[in-house]
Amino acid sequence: MGFDRRDVLHGLAASSAVLRAGAARALPALPKAPWGRLAAKLGARLIRIRSPLAECAAAGGAGADALFAALKNPYFLGDQAGLTQTLGWTDAWTSRASDYAVAARDAQDVADAVNFARVNRVRLVVKGGGHSYFGNSNAEGSLLIWTRPMERVELHDDFVPHAAPPSTMPQAAVSVGAGAIWGRVYDAVATRGGRYVQGGGCLTVGVAGLVTGGGFGSLSKAHGTGAGNLLEAEVVTADGRVRIANRWNDPELFFALRGGGGATFGVITRLTLRTDPLPTTIGAVILSVRAKSGDAWRRLVSRVLEFYAEALFNPTWGEQLRFSPGHRFDATMVFEGLTEKQARAAWQPFLGWLVDHPADFDAGGGVQVLAAPGRSFWDPAFLASLPGIVIHDPRPGAPAENVFWASNLGETGQVLHAYQSAWLPAALLTSGRREDLADALVAASAEWSIALHTNKGLAGGAPDAIARMRETAMNPIAADAFALLICAAEGPPAWPGIPGHEPDLAKGRSDAAGVARAMAPIRALVPNAGCYVSESDYFAKDWQRAYWGSNYPRLLAAKRRYDPSGLFSGHHLVGGR
Repeated sequence: MGFDRRDVLHGLAASSAVLRAGAARALPALPKAPWGRLAAKLGARLIRIRSPLAECAAAGGAGADALFAALKNPYFLGDQAGLTQTLGWTDAWTSRASDYAVAARDAQDVADAVNFARVNRVRLVVKGGGHSYFGNSNAEGSLLIWTRPMERVELHDDFVPHAAPPSTMPQAAVSVGAGAIWGRVYDAVATRGGRYVQGGGCLTVGVAGLVTGGGFGSLSKAHGTGAGNLLEAEVVTADGRVRIANRWNDPELFFALRGGGGATFGVITRLTLRTDPLPTTIGAVILSVRAKSGDAWRRLVSRVLEFYAEALFNPTWGEQLRFSPGHRFDATMVFEGLTEKQARAAWQPFLGWLVDHPADFDAGGGVQVLAAPGRSFWDPAFLASLPGIVIHDPRPGAPAENVFWASNLGETGQVLHAYQSAWLPAALLTSGRREDLADALVAASAEWSIALHTNKGLAGGAPDAIARMRETAMNPIAADAFALLICAAEGPPAWPGIPGHEPDLAKGRSDAAGVARAMAPIRALVPNAGCYVSESDYFAKDWQRAYWGSNYPRLLAAKRRYDPSGLFSGHHLVGGR
């Protein structure tokens, strides 16, 4: 991406005073109906949004350097009602702030906003973490329901869903406000509570959006998806009713909320998720290898797939295997329940093979292995003690727990150029098909970087995790996939009309063409592969089938029942085009 981390952090620390003008502000007196009545009901919770980007453009770019440094801070982005974590997509959309927002504190505030929008035919958008790649959490001229203030986390030892039969066994769970981000939830549940909850990998992703999209994390092979672990949701539907949805109460709404897409069937205000015993250890193996010739590269790709199938295709391991131009292979694999010694031993067959072929491969500094107590893995203080792992929110007075993975820096404030994904069926790991997959990866990686997200796709995982996923609205083929293949391109923060920071359309289109070329051999190998709703192509044609497969008709029926007028609308949402 070309960012210098030191320059970014210096700019972030210096920028807070410049950017205060861009924050959401209390709405001035609105005597005219109907806005005046909404303002009278909500008071300071109805706010007028002022976008820092729009104000910078209007000022001819004044303060742009400080602003664009701050756009590399996900906490700054999340705290602004008028900003989103992704600033746009080439030839698709640009982040535009809503005119007004309801900074919702509870379900009643959300119901007031929903009723207002429905009665007065005002466009409505919903934002929690603000990570939507399709831009559905922002729209010019709209009313935003901003759930960020709803971030309470409550642990339960013996949760029983509403209206459950008397014979229902209580279970450990956690209830989370819709505006909470996963870093906060992990800290509460794992660090302080000693339990595990299945959430996302990125620490600043919002809870509600991740779960309603499906929700994979590093350890999903063992623990399943966020949607599969959802026990109950409090949700405001288009009629303004506050409902409690679970398998016994509004079961079709509950099904739709488990992977049917965010802000599609209503506005979630609280979720309750099952928790598991916390793994004794969680760790990572990091390795980079460069093949010294085309022939060696083909053998390396084949050996990686063989090794994965033999040693890592199980509930213990997740995360990424990446194949890139220049004959480079990178592994960033996360594990649970192993010591550092055991993790190294698991990788020894592959590492030994590399050692046996020094003329063909360069492994640089060798393998890095880290194993930490499960209770420490999301502890902000522990993470901050590890050099280069996380970055702290540098704004003056920022809480110590405001940290994010350094590896996510490139995504923060990004403008997407292209994003394509495909489920890879586990059959491709069999001895008769691995060479076909290796050929496709070699051809694809000659054009662009290709990543196999082995934690996304539950084949090889724990049977109970797979069973729970099959109950959700996600495309059933995800249960039979060993990985989600992702090929994407992005650029740094940019916005139209700000001198020196305009989106580079030529670069975006060129990158998109490169991604399309890379995906061609994958599409040929796995036609109609399907993809993950939260990480997919804005321009996909057959998206209903790709996202939800045979579940789409059931989702469409739920949409017509709970939102017959289409109050909740957006790109590639159920019932839309």
